[in-house]
Amino acid sequence: MDHKKVISGYKKQGARIETAARVKLRTKADIAFWYTPGVGVASSYLAEHPKEARQMSVKKNSVAIVSDGSAVLGLGNIGPYGALPVMEGKALLFKQMANIDAWPIVLDTQDADEIVRVVKALAPSFGGINLEDISAPKCFAVEAALSELGIPVMHDDQHGTAIVVLAGLINAAKVAKKTLSKLTVVISGAGAAGTAVAKLLSAAGVKDIVLLDRAGIISPARQDLTPTKQGLLAFTNPRKLSGGLDEALRGADAFVGVSGKGVLRAEHVALMAENAIVFALANPEPEIFPEEAKKAGALVVATGRSDFPNQINNALVFPGVFRGALDRGVTAITESSKLRAAKALAALVPKPTAAKIVPDVLDKRVVPAVAKAIR
Repeated sequence: MDHKKVISGYKKQGARIETAARVKLRTKADIAFWYTPGVGVASSYLAEHPKEARQMSVKKNSVAIVSDGSAVLGLGNIGPYGALPVMEGKALLFKQMANIDAWPIVLDTQDADEIVRVVKALAPSFGGINLEDISAPKCFAVEAALSELGIPVMHDDQHGTAIVVLAGLINAAKVAKKTLSKLTVVISGAGAAGTAVAKLLSAAGVKDIVLLDRAGIISPARQDLTPTKQGLLAFTNPRKLSGGLDEALRGADAFVGVSGKGVLRAEHVALMAENAIVFALANPEPEIFPEEAKKAGALVVATGRSDFPNQINNALVFPGVFRGALDRGVTAITESSKLRAAKALAALVPKPTAAKIVPDVLDKRVVPAVAKAIR
């Protein structure tokens, strides 16, 4: 994409989102009802009945998109101003796809406790919290600390990614004529996305998952594992493999990359089982480009990009998840809801092919299907 053209377009456009009135102020009676003195009646009532704010205020249809800019796309720790265009873009998707009023909130702090404090202080104004682009392992602690807010909180890099990856694998396995639960899946990247993908695949019945970080396979033989990564051994690496990608990929059915560009090479793909599945999801440049992966023997190839077939992107997930949560008064996005959402997404492509394993991000069936799964 032409970088100069993008910058010029953003400068010309300025804001991509705006607030809009849902009621009309045509007369003084309207102002009296919706502002003063009528608003005083509503304020006094909600002060005594705070749980009814969902029905009587902006809380009914609003989401805060919160980031500290510590893990933005494939760009790394670029801070709040670097995160702002991404959060505003997500707000645009929320509105256009699910008619949810979302607002980007980028924080000038990367301290986990401070992030939690600020989000808790903001929570009364919103019906849901979408955490985004917060680095691991901090993101795990932040999400856990906010789980008791009484409104849905979801770190999209974790759970949105995991849901769409599972949906894609369900259909890719059909194309490859393999059983999902019997797949050997290698995940490159043990940060927020990789950890969540591993957990959801395990919950879906996948028994042989091998997870790698920058140092190689997460193995019981390693002495450098953090407590978080040690915990992953409870449901990954059942064969107790050690080494790097070569050892992990030998005979593997599927590769899921949530790491960085160029991590996967043609010789790696050649080590995999027949009818291999390759999800190279790093952005903006994938772990391997589709043409190279196919030449090396992959049957189904997906990326996170919109300019190749099979875009595995969490934009297929988060608008519907929050639409369903807001409509049903859901207070937590459970594992069972995530599994249902993945199956619902996969079902929108009843006859998957190597070039079509997930619905298009603009498919109008996506948001209602995912929303229905959140309960």
